[in-house]
Amino acid sequence: MPYKSSVRLDQLPAWRTLLEHRDEIAGQHMRDWFAGRGANTRVERFSLRAAGLYLDYSKNRITDKTLTLLTHLVRECGLPAKRDAMWAGENVNVTEDRAALHVALRAPRTMAFHDASGDVSHGVSDTLSRMRAFSDSVRSGAWVGATGKRIRHLINVGIGGSDLGPRMVCDALAVYGRHDLSAHFIANIDPTELARTLPSLDPESTLVVVCSKTFTTLETMTNARTIRAWFVDHGIPESELGRHFVAVSTNAEEAVRFGIRKENVFEFGEWVGGRYSLWSSIGLIIMLYLGARNFEALLAGAHAMDEHFRHAPLEANMPVLLGLLGVWYRNFFDAQTLSIAPYTDALQKLPPYLQQLDMESNGKSVQVDGTPVAWQTAPIIWGEPGTNGQHAYFQMLHQGTTLVPVDFIAVLEPQYDAPGLLDHHRKLLANCFAQSEALLQGGSMATAEQAGGPLGAQRRFDGNRPSNTLVIDKLSPERLGALIALYEHKVFVQAAIWNINPFDQWGVELGKTLCRAIEPELVDPDSLRSDAHDASTASLIRLAGEALKEKR
Repeated sequence: MPYKSSVRLDQLPAWRTLLEHRDEIAGQHMRDWFAGRGANTRVERFSLRAAGLYLDYSKNRITDKTLTLLTHLVRECGLPAKRDAMWAGENVNVTEDRAALHVALRAPRTMAFHDASGDVSHGVSDTLSRMRAFSDSVRSGAWVGATGKRIRHLINVGIGGSDLGPRMVCDALAVYGRHDLSAHFIANIDPTELARTLPSLDPESTLVVVCSKTFTTLETMTNARTIRAWFVDHGIPESELGRHFVAVSTNAEEAVRFGIRKENVFEFGEWVGGRYSLWSSIGLIIMLYLGARNFEALLAGAHAMDEHFRHAPLEANMPVLLGLLGVWYRNFFDAQTLSIAPYTDALQKLPPYLQQLDMESNGKSVQVDGTPVAWQTAPIIWGEPGTNGQHAYFQMLHQGTTLVPVDFIAVLEPQYDAPGLLDHHRKLLANCFAQSEALLQGGSMATAEQAGGPLGAQRRFDGNRPSNTLVIDKLSPERLGALIALYEHKVFVQAAIWNINPFDQWGVELGKTLCRAIEPELVDPDSLRSDAHDASTASLIRLAGEALKEKR
């Protein structure tokens, strides 16, 4: 199994050399590397294009030697073999003993993929064909609700990967959606989302997609049952609910038990992980809202990035370079967070999507062989679209005591070209480029008279703060697919270096187990045993249980 390693990461020759190199350049300022004739060549050396994306990573605290040493590290960690093992369908998800073949979900039909059970490509292709046929029938009006009304409202019910990915894509590409279709998302078990959404919809023209791998997820099934009752309360007979519900799940029997027709259950492989699932039938609402052609373009963009990641040299490989830069700051500069700053409101849901992708994948403290890690793993991912973030947290980025690398994402062509809006977009891009320049250069906002006093110190910026800038010509389905796949592979690169499994999430499972024990105790606080929980949790259960009792 290529994931296993007999040598500790921090004992590898490249790791020790990188520590020495970090000390060599720690006192240097990036702006000096941009001085003189070397400025243009630095940008040329530290930028590249892939799958329609342009990455400028020249504003990082790196030299040519840094990149050489980092690529030595990733080779010593066996990244090429680990990458090839994933493509080959080996059980790289070692704790669940299964493959992680999300790359097969967006590959052309001519490419074959296998896992331990055999060919998976035909199943992927058949499911995509079923999704396309169903989507076409809904969008054409051939599929109607129980009373004969055309479908006008879509509700996706899921949580985690069954929500974050589809929600982000539908929001980012809303300009490609049909004007007579609305897409809504219900994830949180907090009834607020339901209370705000359902009253605005007509049940007779609403279609619900229930997404749950096991069809037993607490939040998803609770919300699905409440929505089912909403239909019945509005006069839709139980026998006709099949016109308003479809399921995406690996557990068709449980979906049928819920009341969904077997032919309306869209299955996917057990090897499809939640945060890598939007490419599968979990993306059904994406196809319904955007259309089959745009969904397939999304897949094609991701596949283009897959091919780049698989074949480009490590030194010119965009996901590899982003992953290495992340390791450089996380492990050698103790950077605890990474800020995502998309300069387009269309990508406002990208930071929370990347939170799950990165932090649920690599938020681990155990290596694949079960031994503890002795180095830092996943950073905290956070962010907000520009220019909103500039008026919120950018102060800390510029003058705070914590080093925070930033990924700026700029889109050259605005999604909306109504008269007068081009000026808005020009100002938006100017802000994006100005912020990365200010983080690099630093400087002073003080006047000559203020320079020596306390006010002068308050207005000085040290600079030397690293950032990447990803430039997209147009936020199209293809480009968004490539962008998502870029970050997926970046996460994989870092997991390969840290020797952890990015495809499980046992910390999430523990909370689910404890929840099942606590819920009945909230119904009957008197049933709470004195030794069932710690004193704090027990007192909270009693407090909430008594309050809820008054509501019954």
